[in-house]
Order: sequence, then structure tokens, then C-alpha cells
Amino acid sequence: MRIRTASPAELPLLQDIERAAGEPFRSLGMTAVADDDPLPLDVLDTYRRAGRAWVAADPDDRPVAYLLAEPVDGAAHIEQVSVHPAVARRGIGRSLIEHLASAARDQGLAALTLTTFAEVPWNAPYYARLGFRPLDDTDPALTDGLRAIRRAEAAHGLAAWPRVCMRRELTGSA
Repeated sequence: MRIRTASPAELPLLQDIERAAGEPFRSLGMTAVADDDPLPLDVLDTYRRAGRAWVAADPDDRPVAYLLAEPVDGAAHIEQVSVHPAVARRGIGRSLIEHLASAARDQGLAALTLTTFAEVPWNAPYYARLGFRPLDDTDPALTDGLRAIRRAEAAHGLAAWPRVCMRRELTGSA
């Protein structure tokens, strides 16, 4: 897989990837997550224009996964990472995250952060295997920016299932 920035013409493909990646949530009874609309094209384009939208492209250079990130309180916050189920479990999500980690280090950022479902096997347990640690409400690393993201997610209905903020420190080289 080649990781590169997303092009404008690929943004609808990112929406398709997000829809497909949401389907496995049905098996957990999380139909609202599976049915949730992907990010609108204008939002995806905002990430792309800012240089914070990366795709993993197959040998035909077609995106099969993507990652969106934004700076939040001195960290690179993973807003979205989606891998098409047809290519899941091949390390593609990990490769996208490591690409972000390298870019974040180059920018002098201290960590990667994300919010995710605590009990979904391919969410918090997966990120823990990648070196992320959960942040409880008393952790000083749970910044105001992360608290604001959690509030926005709750307003969107995501708090119907246990959620967790996670952080991975960036030190030295990968």
C-alpha cells in the first residue's frame, strides 16, 4: 500500500470507504453507527486542503483506507480512520497511523490522540495494541480540546455506547 494525500476527485471514494467500514457495527447491535452518514464532501475537502487527509492506495492507486487528523492541544488528533472491510486486518490502519505519527513528530507535536468506542474489538483494544493508553477524567492529558470533542460526539449520539479518549506519546523515531 502506498500512503499519500487524498485528491479532490477521491473524496466520494472516502465516503464509500467510511460507509463500508461502518457495516461491521451492525453485528454488535450498533445500527445507528452503521447507518450514520459519512463526513460531507466539503468537510473532507477542508481536511484535504489543510494537508491532513491521507489515503492508503492499492496497486492500482485506488484508495482503500483513509485517515483524517487535526491538531488539538499540541497533539495530532485522529478524527477518522477507516479501512474498507475487503482489505481489513492487513496492517493498513496501522500504516496510516504510523504515517501520521511520523508527520506529527516532524511538526514537533507531542502525541497522537483519538476518541473511540471502548468495547468494540477493532476500536479501543486495537488502539491499545498500537501503544495508545486510555485517559480517564482525572488524567491531565485529557485536555480541554479533547473534552470538547467528547461533548460534540455525545451531542451526535455516540455516547449511547461507552467511549474513551486515548493518547500515544511520540518520542524519538518509530
